[in-house]
Amino acid sequence: MGKKIPMWQIGLIFAVIIVSMGYTIIGYDGYIHIPLMLSGIVAAIIAKLNGYRWAYLEQGIINSINSAMQACLILMIVGMLIASWISGGIIQLMIYYGLKLLNPSIFLVACCLICCVVSLSTGSSWTTAGTVGIAFVGIGAGLGMPVGMTAGAIISGAYFGDKMSPLSDSTNLAAAMGGAKLFDHIKHMIWTVTPSLIIALIIYAFLGMGHTGTVDVSQVESLTAALRENFNLSPLLLIPPIFIVLMVIFKIPAIPGLLFGVVLGVLCSGIFQGQDMVAVSVYNLYEGFVSETGNEFLDTLLTRGGIESMFYAISIVFAAMFLGGILEASNVLRTLCEAMLKFAKGTGSLVTIVVISCIVINITCADQYVAIVLPGKMYKQEFEDRRLRHKNLSRILEDAGTVTSPLVPWSTCGAYMTSTLGIATATYLPFAFLNILNPFISMFYGFTGISIEKMTDEEYEAVMREREVEKALAEKALQA
Repeated sequence: MGKKIPMWQIGLIFAVIIVSMGYTIIGYDGYIHIPLMLSGIVAAIIAKLNGYRWAYLEQGIINSINSAMQACLILMIVGMLIASWISGGIIQLMIYYGLKLLNPSIFLVACCLICCVVSLSTGSSWTTAGTVGIAFVGIGAGLGMPVGMTAGAIISGAYFGDKMSPLSDSTNLAAAMGGAKLFDHIKHMIWTVTPSLIIALIIYAFLGMGHTGTVDVSQVESLTAALRENFNLSPLLLIPPIFIVLMVIFKIPAIPGLLFGVVLGVLCSGIFQGQDMVAVSVYNLYEGFVSETGNEFLDTLLTRGGIESMFYAISIVFAAMFLGGILEASNVLRTLCEAMLKFAKGTGSLVTIVVISCIVINITCADQYVAIVLPGKMYKQEFEDRRLRHKNLSRILEDAGTVTSPLVPWSTCGAYMTSTLGIATATYLPFAFLNILNPFISMFYGFTGISIEKMTDEEYEAVMREREVEKALAEKALQA
């Protein structure tokens, strides 16, 4: 093992991360994979100059990637689940019922709630904003609603679903980085996302008062009509979503539970939609479902899913874990932790430091995946040392890493929302109440201790045993 890397060299590493990210995303609208790999190479060179052997760094990379393998496997299964549920008409039914909630007298509230339903059913804030979100922008204009309010309601609802859906890649990633079980993580997020949503809805109801006008709901009606004409929307299709809820209640492990959800989706495609179940299994589960209803909005919404659709997220995870593994093996993250944790006297200040780290990384690295992965790697051991359960950390990663990403104009999420909705980030930011409130509620719980759970003696001992195994593997690599 090498010597402690000086802070100025650590600053150089993060300067490379920031500059390469900004140059790639802002200058070329490119992919973040190469900046991550480049930053990892620079970090490896600096670590080598400080006496770290490559075998040791490589083992750190492998350990880092291994820690994310379950998340990557779940991402692939989730791709299959989305494709099978769309093939079976399950997601279509949920969207149909969601659209039926539209009421012009409470437009902002209905807009937020419908986006919640759609995002929960698809697990994607981007897809929600890019389909029904666009329709709501037009409807809001017809109602005389300020575009910032409409976009804020869309984004608040979309990110509620993005946080709470087991189909969401960021939800699976945050659970993995925090070391929590997927459904333990989702249940724990109820503590923060529920009050955030309730407060947001109250504000939207207040803002909506006094806004009158005749709304043109033709876009929504065309969606519901296309759904009725092209799919069998039997209420029995609610059985698979109910099964997912039961999974949370009865703590069924994520992988077998989600795989059974895939089977239910394939069965629904044959029983209710009259499709060839073998073809669905052979093609759709890998390539995704291709919608051909003739309705542009609906086809954009439903053409998704499949293992192939998850390769982008998985490749980002591998690139980020490459960088994260080197930073962890060379103790860069530990050095940063030690510097910041000097201010963490209690649980509240610790939570605050994690929240700030997630937001800063979102601003500097411009991607929510990195804002989940790096803080997760940086603070996991400290949470374990303080005997705080893993789901506490995983929840904070979402409270600050996921939901603040669309509030940064140059981030991937902020740029997507602006280009898709046609509304500047600065215009909708003041009205994205759920996204603004979540980090503050998370910090409030940290200082008050509400919902902050401690490890049992058995859980803590299991963590210590796992550390010993990882340490032995690292020492073995060092001796090689």
